[in-house]
Amino acid sequence: MQRVHELVAQAAQDKPEGLAFINGDDRRISWGAFQSAVEDARDDLVRFGVGPGDRVVIVLENAIEVAAFYFAASHLDAAAVMVNARMSRPELDRIVAHSDPSAVMFATDVSASAAAHAEAFGATPCTGRYGAVALWAREGSVAEPVFESGEEQVALLLYTSGTTGHPKAAMLTHANMIAAGRASADVRGMREGDMTFLALPMSHIFGLVTVHAISLAQGSARLESVFDVARLYTALQEDVTLLPAVPQMHAHLFHYARAHDMPRYDRGLLRYVSSGGAPLDPVWKREAEEFYGQTLQNGYGLTESAAGICATRNAMGDPDTSVGEAMLGATIHIDLDAPGATPAEGIGEILVGGPQIMKGYFRDPEQTAATLTEEGLLRTGDLGRFDDQGRLHIAGRTKELIIRSGFNVYPVEVEAVLTEHPDVIIAGVVGRPVEGNEEVLAFVKAVPGSGLTEDALKDFLRARLTPYKRPERIIVADDLPAAPTGKILKAKLIETFQDRLG
Repeated sequence: MQRVHELVAQAAQDKPEGLAFINGDDRRISWGAFQSAVEDARDDLVRFGVGPGDRVVIVLENAIEVAAFYFAASHLDAAAVMVNARMSRPELDRIVAHSDPSAVMFATDVSASAAAHAEAFGATPCTGRYGAVALWAREGSVAEPVFESGEEQVALLLYTSGTTGHPKAAMLTHANMIAAGRASADVRGMREGDMTFLALPMSHIFGLVTVHAISLAQGSARLESVFDVARLYTALQEDVTLLPAVPQMHAHLFHYARAHDMPRYDRGLLRYVSSGGAPLDPVWKREAEEFYGQTLQNGYGLTESAAGICATRNAMGDPDTSVGEAMLGATIHIDLDAPGATPAEGIGEILVGGPQIMKGYFRDPEQTAATLTEEGLLRTGDLGRFDDQGRLHIAGRTKELIIRSGFNVYPVEVEAVLTEHPDVIIAGVVGRPVEGNEEVLAFVKAVPGSGLTEDALKDFLRARLTPYKRPERIIVADDLPAAPTGKILKAKLIETFQDRLG
């Protein structure tokens, strides 16, 4: 296979009546009907000016129509740009400007946020066998080169927000996404008849690669536009066999189930449960396994590696909290000469290779050269070590990335928005571990006499940042710990203001 849409074509040929997806509104579609939906989406993209080498921004929450337009872009050799509909307008504008698309699709029928963006853009309502969306044509887009090989042709742009505070989009090829889907299907043991509960957003690599795995396995998925614990609880009783999630989803389920007199899951359908996007706490892991009666598997990956680098395949009761061994096709190296390395303990920067590794960053050769070695290895910026069984353990980060509820938050991006406030002189943002997650903390130096408050800054951020990027606490101070150069000493922020943080 050279293109991702061939996965759908194969499933439609092999299992035309087989169930493909169930929307959050309980609409169902077979693989044969989904192939027709993809064809309708393709035709509408052509009507709105999309051609080979173009980009299509898809403003989404999980739905059948979103998957249809993603695969439709592949038909046209255009790259899909998957964007969370809950982004603020300034965030979306930056991505549209940077990705230079020829069209933007809004999943209006499943997302009030997407509908609001569509109205602001003046998008045109469209319907087809995919459902209902809105499309907006953009003039002046410059097409990228098109390649016959799936190893060269870009299928997807996913934004990581970048440590510079400016948009940075990983270019993932068709070969990357197909390889990542195979690795995901392999580690989960996906098979015909499996039903996956997918509340992980398709604007995140974890969620989108899962869609590829489902297509390869010709299984089925419940595409949830928003996470609803009651829907998960019900679905687990009905048909769900695979549950990939982030810790917060699992925790909500435990509390909900207990409130409904179900101390543990005992339906017997579930056979694979995983947790990703956040460090795995040993106590919490035991709690999860007691609830599900299944091993909670862990893993590690990045947007730039099309998600999966490694994953566990542990037996029930194994206390292991590593992120496991290399997944199908991936290779893992530890650079003991990297900044932050501790060679005596075997800790160094994690470098990864294999067919999942991105082509580079979109129209950003400098960032590409800084992230990919001459041998094509990806510098993850994370520190790790191998144990005596060859399993990878994450030791820390060489960069300041915060992972909140499974989403990446880059401090510089939040700092840049904070300093847009006229009463903020400088800002520092750091993460702090909390149970099964990380929280975002912000510290700002205010203009003397301004009377700036935490509540005022939170109101300021509400229209400018996606909810998961907004700080849990904002400490407003007359001064922040800094080096002689004026650079904020981030390592001292929490310690300095501990009495105010609690």
